[in-house]
Amino acid sequence: MAVPGLYAKPIVDMLLVVEDSVDEPSYVPALEAAGYKLLVREPDWFEHRFHDWLRANEVDREEYTAAKRSLAKKKWRHVQHYADAKTEIVREILEWAKR
Repeated sequence: MAVPGLYAKPIVDMLLVVEDSVDEPSYVPALEAAGYKLLVREPDWFEHRFHDWLRANEVDREEYTAAKRSLAKKKWRHVQHYADAKTEIVREILEWAKR
């Protein structure tokens, strides 16, 4: 889900929910036939609700946007390195959200 007013990269991330993500033959061909390409597989990623907080908190959304803009100017060998670089600001915002 998008967060209105939040800076974003020009690639749309999609979350595909399937019964068994390991069973790629059951869903990847249909994705590819529709013109999509499965790029990232993250079997150990945990669900989070970070976007809900950003939608409701303009100051944190602006701080996160500033961090993303700064990081987006850099060249990253892997997408995960970009994501890892956002860890500090995400932790700060999550800590604030707990209060």
